[in-house]
Amino acid sequence: MDYGRLMTAMVTPFDANGQIDWEVTGRLIDYLIEEQLSDTLVVSGTTGESPTLTDEEKLALFRFSVERAGGRCKIIAGTGSNNTAHSIHLTKEAEACGVDGVLLVTPYYNKPNQEGLYQHFKAIAESTILPVVLYNVPGRTGINLSAETTIRLAQLDNVVATKDCASPDQLTQIVTGAPSTFRVYSGDDSATLTTLAVGGHGIISVASHVIGAKMKQLIEAYLSGDVRKAAVLHQECHPVFKGLFESPHPVPNPVAVKYALTLKGIPVGSVRLPLVPATEAEKEFISKLI
Repeated sequence: MDYGRLMTAMVTPFDANGQIDWEVTGRLIDYLIEEQLSDTLVVSGTTGESPTLTDEEKLALFRFSVERAGGRCKIIAGTGSNNTAHSIHLTKEAEACGVDGVLLVTPYYNKPNQEGLYQHFKAIAESTILPVVLYNVPGRTGINLSAETTIRLAQLDNVVATKDCASPDQLTQIVTGAPSTFRVYSGDDSATLTTLAVGGHGIISVASHVIGAKMKQLIEAYLSGDVRKAAVLHQECHPVFKGLFESPHPVPNPVAVKYALTLKGIPVGSVRLPLVPATEAEKEFISKLI
C-alpha cells in the first residue's frame, strides 16, 4: 500500500453544539486533497480528538471519509487504544467501512513493557487484512516503542509503516534495521526534512492543514536533489511548525490548527472538553502566524 509522502492527521469538525459537522467535514476533505495536496488522510487520530469520539462517530467518520475522498487519496482509520480487545473490535469494524489501513497508537497509561507492546500490536495486526501503521508518540503516551520492537513488528506481513515522534537516532535505527518496504514517517512537522535526510519516507502532519502545498514542495525538492531549496522551504515553514504547538505558549493539539483553519475559511469549530478553545492572546498569535 502506497500512502505517499504527505499524510494529514485530520481534525474533526464540530458544530456549535459540539456534534460532528458533516458539511464542513466534506469541505475539509476536499480542501486537504485539492489545495493542500495530501496523499492520505488519517481520520480519528489524536488530532481528530479520538479520545472524545464515540465508536459510532468514528465509524461514521470512516465511512463518510472513504465516500467523500472517492479514491482521490487514501484513508487511514485511527483504531488504536490502550485496550487490545477494543482495538481489535474497532479495527474489524473499520475494515468493513472500506478504509485503506489503520493507525495504532502505543497503549497509553498502562505502560506495558516491550514484549507487551509487541503482543498488543501483533494481536491487532493478526485480526485484520488491513495494512497497519504503528504510532509511537512518547510525549502523549508516556511510553516509547523501541526501535528494536518496531523492527520486530515490521516483520509481520501487514505491519507496513510507523509514525514515530522519537529522536532522529531512533528513526535512523528503524530505517536501517526494518525491511526496505517498511515506511518510516515522522509525526513531528519540524522533523520533516530531518526524517527524509535519514532515509525516512515522509510526514504525518498537522501543519499540512494550512501549509501542505509548501510542505509537498519541500519534500519534492529534497527528493529531486535540490537540498538547498528544501532547506529554504523548511526555514519558511518552521515558524508554523512550531507556532501551532507553542502559540504563544504550549497549547494542546488541535486547538491552534482548528482556529487556523477557521481563519482560512474552513469553519471546523471548537474542541471538545477536556480541551478548551484558544485564548484571545493565542488567537492573535495564530492570526499573525497564518
